[in-house]
Amino acid sequence: MRARAPAFAQGAANPAAGFPSKPIRIVVGYAPGGANDILARLVAQKMQESFGKEVVVENKPSTGAIVGSVAVANAAPDGYTLLMGASGPIVFNPALYDKLPYNPVKDLVPVSIVGTFPLVLSVKADAPYKNVQELAAATKANPEKSNYGSSSASFRLATELLKSKTGMRAEHIPYKGSMESVNAVASGTVTMTLVDSGPAVGPIKGGLMKGLAVTSPQRIAALPDVPTMAEQGVDLTIQFWSGLLAPAGTPKPIIDKIAAEVQRIVKLPDVRAHMAALAIDPAGTTPEEFARTIASEIPMWTGVARANNIRAD
Repeated sequence: MRARAPAFAQGAANPAAGFPSKPIRIVVGYAPGGANDILARLVAQKMQESFGKEVVVENKPSTGAIVGSVAVANAAPDGYTLLMGASGPIVFNPALYDKLPYNPVKDLVPVSIVGTFPLVLSVKADAPYKNVQELAAATKANPEKSNYGSSSASFRLATELLKSKTGMRAEHIPYKGSMESVNAVASGTVTMTLVDSGPAVGPIKGGLMKGLAVTSPQRIAALPDVPTMAEQGVDLTIQFWSGLLAPAGTPKPIIDKIAAEVQRIVKLPDVRAHMAALAIDPAGTTPEEFARTIASEIPMWTGVARANNIRAD
């Protein structure tokens, strides 16, 4: 990426004092309608009400959300262009691509994680397995009949990590979206799927699938009867996330001001209710906490990718 001086050095002594003075753009690297896009629009609406300036969401869908990430990495570091970044382009892409047109650590600066969501290990509703151990035992006994569906390399990495923790044996079957993976499980086409909580909740509650475990540290409100991996003796905690990032060089006072606004927004009752409906847990981290999350997750997923020889499709 191009070198640049921090906007703080180029502008006023306290750039956050008059921020914002013009519209803010939040870039989403995915198509409209997904969880990342919905979160961006929630934040944009509340930020606009608070700041009194227009906050627009711009969708730039592409494989791996690369186009949107590059657009923000190349934007002026002044706080007026932000990325609603998901785990995928920030911590999974470095593990999956040999070369990227952006560096998520050097070209982007973390602002705040807006929300986190666990994955749900699901099987067909009438499957005989009652827990993770029974599923693992069945796949070991019949590996040629066991498989799993996943819609992206990130979900595949998560499932391979689960396999390594439990000794499961299952062949990967690729799908184009999480709902396709869910439908494949519900119909009995594949044995299982480890999928984001949003698409899994409806079919589980509707009796089409059975949830065996969630990967969060605690049970989730949307599926209170589904135990965690830890409750079943499996040392596996995975939480995907969506959060705001800014171009590198954005003044720290502006970063902190936006982070404080996110922290305010995720405490609002209507926002929390909307997020709960999507099985997303409100976060509102500090920039420093967000940075530590990124720093720990990139090497972890890189290790899983290399151990299983998984690269981006």
